[in-house]
Amino acid sequence: MLAVYNIALRLYATLLQLVAPFNSKAAQWVAGRRGLLAHIQSTIRHETAPIAWFHCASLGEFEQGRPLIEAFAQQYPGYKIVLTFFSPSGYNVRKNWPGAHYVFYLPLDTAAHARTFLDAVRPRLAVFVKYEFWYHFLSELHHRQIPTICVSAIFRPEQAFFKPWGGLFRRILGSFTHIFTQNEASAELLRSINIRQVSVAGDTRFDTVVSTAAAPPKSLPLLEAFVADKAPVLVVGSSWPEDISIVAPPLRHIMGDSIKLRVIVAPHELHESGLRQLEAMVPGQAVRYSAAQPDTVAQASILIIDSIGLLRELYRYGAIGYVGGAFGKGLHNTLEAAVFGLPLTFGPRYKKFQEAQELVALGGARPVESSAQLEAIVRTWLQDTQVRQLASQTNRQYVLDHAGATAKIMAALPLERD
Repeated sequence: MLAVYNIALRLYATLLQLVAPFNSKAAQWVAGRRGLLAHIQSTIRHETAPIAWFHCASLGEFEQGRPLIEAFAQQYPGYKIVLTFFSPSGYNVRKNWPGAHYVFYLPLDTAAHARTFLDAVRPRLAVFVKYEFWYHFLSELHHRQIPTICVSAIFRPEQAFFKPWGGLFRRILGSFTHIFTQNEASAELLRSINIRQVSVAGDTRFDTVVSTAAAPPKSLPLLEAFVADKAPVLVVGSSWPEDISIVAPPLRHIMGDSIKLRVIVAPHELHESGLRQLEAMVPGQAVRYSAAQPDTVAQASILIIDSIGLLRELYRYGAIGYVGGAFGKGLHNTLEAAVFGLPLTFGPRYKKFQEAQELVALGGARPVESSAQLEAIVRTWLQDTQVRQLASQTNRQYVLDHAGATAKIMAALPLERD
């Protein structure tokens, strides 16, 4: 099985090299790993402080791990932090994040790369956020007896770890010093395959969004001007074309009935062709954030956010939230909206996301499969403020009740205090 794993990774890397001339993400992945190990060695070779290594697959996992990294830096100020990413979408956005002393791509998972990387970085602690179970890196960490933990982990019975043929993947999990899961069901699954170094801490994303909501609002004059008339605001976050095809007809009908509503749309990807397609699909007068002016944005009914890094702040302005992704590969982050008390709706592919299932069960979120269903839900929330406020309170309280994972993990770290 290990031979198959190694061949599969080599094929993956080769495939990315082949498609790189035609795909920007693949090109960034390939370019980012060109001369990577030599770059890491030369960058960090003179570092004498102890190092903690945090690894995140992409931007979503970074936001999940961010409160833990920040708490670690506060509790262990003598340590330097190395942050690695697997994907360009995480690395490109956070390569200059001031909370880490060094930010790198993760080299491809081979035995030689793992040895060279760990020789260069010399971590006293390694933390993997949620996913990214790389055999050679974890095996080498285990061999060197470097404390290695996984945080905010969540498991499902259909994963390879729990299959009769999943011996290699079970060995990967056995390399961790400790695994902190999001829920008891995940912990029980691990115990069923004799992974005993496990405990339930919860999901650190709750701490991230609670911290965001508690922070002073950013000064966003364009947003303030857009919502100045106090009309209810629908925030469509992380939308894909599949989402807009569902959202656009209800907006056309609702706005056509002269019901007061303003809409903020934050597309997941910001390609020019996609932005033009979005502008063509939405009804009413739409304006891009980058082209808006405070004295004219109030005339628009739809504001398209064509800038990165604003979504978490946008939910502050919302009365209702639609979270994208669940008509495609999977639902995006609902907690960023729920912490601000937005009643939520999204597509049908949300079952892999525990928080979405629980919000639906509590009544704070409503999944939809069609434009007609979405229109009925939005009209109800717009017309019945009592129903909307109940869903709002439900979602906000749900997030507050589930915060605290960071403190639990920090209390259990296998390190001595500086």
